[in-house]
Amino acid sequence: MIITDFLERNARLNGNEIALVEINPSEARDNAKTWRDLSLIVSASQDAPYRREISWRTFDRRANRFANLLLSRGLKKGTKVAILMMNCLEWLPIYFGILKAGCVAVPMNYRYSSDEIKYCLDLADVEVLVFGPEFVSRMDVIAHEIPEVRMMFYVGNDGPTYTEDCLRLMVYCSTGAPPVALEESDDAAIYFSSGTTGFPKAILHNHRALVQACVTEQNHHSQTRDDVFLCIPPLYHTGAKMHWFGSLLSGSKAVLLRGIKPEWILRAVTEEQCTIVWLLVPWAQDILDAIDDGRVDLSKYRLDQWRLMHVGAQPVPPSLIRRWMKVFPHHQYDTNYGLSESIGPGCVHLGVENVRKVGAIGKPGYGWQAKIVDERGNEVAQGDVGELIVKGNGVMQCYYKNPEASAEVLKDGWLFTGDMARMDEEGFIYLVDRKKDVVISGGENLYPVQIEDHLRGFHKIKDVAVIGMPDARLGEIAVAIVEIKEGETCTEEEINEFCVGMPRYKRPKKIFFDTVPRNPTGKIEKPVLREKYCGGRLVEAQITG
Repeated sequence: MIITDFLERNARLNGNEIALVEINPSEARDNAKTWRDLSLIVSASQDAPYRREISWRTFDRRANRFANLLLSRGLKKGTKVAILMMNCLEWLPIYFGILKAGCVAVPMNYRYSSDEIKYCLDLADVEVLVFGPEFVSRMDVIAHEIPEVRMMFYVGNDGPTYTEDCLRLMVYCSTGAPPVALEESDDAAIYFSSGTTGFPKAILHNHRALVQACVTEQNHHSQTRDDVFLCIPPLYHTGAKMHWFGSLLSGSKAVLLRGIKPEWILRAVTEEQCTIVWLLVPWAQDILDAIDDGRVDLSKYRLDQWRLMHVGAQPVPPSLIRRWMKVFPHHQYDTNYGLSESIGPGCVHLGVENVRKVGAIGKPGYGWQAKIVDERGNEVAQGDVGELIVKGNGVMQCYYKNPEASAEVLKDGWLFTGDMARMDEEGFIYLVDRKKDVVISGGENLYPVQIEDHLRGFHKIKDVAVIGMPDARLGEIAVAIVEIKEGETCTEEEINEFCVGMPRYKRPKKIFFDTVPRNPTGKIEKPVLREKYCGGRLVEAQITG
């Protein structure tokens, strides 16, 4: 089965039901009655109306229109088509249109600079680019330096002269399914690694992997047609899209919320009657902080139908989840582990029935295998730390045009994740740290995630990152970059006193007070911190040398 078959089935069986809702909140409109009511009175000429929706039938027809537009321009099976857009109602129909045309979808990070956009377009051999108004200034810089991109479609009004009006052209294309035969082994999508250690790598997946993501997600979270999924993270990333795939498989509604303020999240859950919400760690923490300091009054929201909160994309502090369950005791909780190389979340997952094991990332997900190995690829003893490797239909085909990097992480069907982990006596896996982030201090391996988890238990700390700093005597020492909660004051002495409960060798030797930078998927940008506090290159050389 091909993933586009699910969309066509939903259009056929539940065509009039709502598939997607887009909500664009703004601070000036927070006090309005409802986003739904406001959307009826907002001028259609506004760039960002409050609320839009489409049915499954419209979704499928728009995908067909875009597919037929691509085919009318002579695009062949396997042609790379990039998407550079913010989350919006057009994003997923365009993505599925690319797949239906037999082309390869190439979602791009909305934070890319002009140079990064150019680099990724070249790396993925992109011939067609679809982009939105937020990227005009960046595209203006490189538009005449990317001759390999022979077509550029613009999604919006009054696009640059070097683009074509995508939505206007689609109107003249057929709504019928394009005559393209697809196989599970056909290339489907290229995703980019997060690029936290330099320019990103291109990750190639086939249609079989996309279907595996659908089946895994729906098996883990039991979506039905009655569920409503609130999608906040960017759709270019596998995490957001692959969690939405559960809605695709079940034929249920999803809400694309363009904003992360706690009030907006809770209002969307209330007005759209969302039942499933996937949060990044900082957003969950922001919601709890807003409740604690009185900025959010839960009595103003209708949240009884909200059944599942799950977190992923980064290590999850157990203290955060224990705090969440006190505020929302009726919620099911799950965490999902995955990489873009494993088609996103789910190759390891905790399971809603295992909330007692908060702190673990879980066991192998549905359709997946996992084990922990040493440097020679042999399984380590139970309880020992090693590298987590996974195997399943969701493992990438390769790093596109990078056979050396592919060979480093793909061995006999297994994906070597680069994450250090351990397994307990019940078979639950605990993430220890990134292999490249381990701090070796005086011959001892220090795992920053463990130190960060401890520090997050201090009530004044909002966020924390631990990195290695060069040291003449010990090689490296662990230092903590600490972000304090708004309205709090804190001293280094207070933090050092809180760390007395840790073994002495694990305690951070220096404390810096600063903002902790995170990328759009919530991962701490440790190379940024190494560059700022340690000169970057010296530490990287020491870690890898």
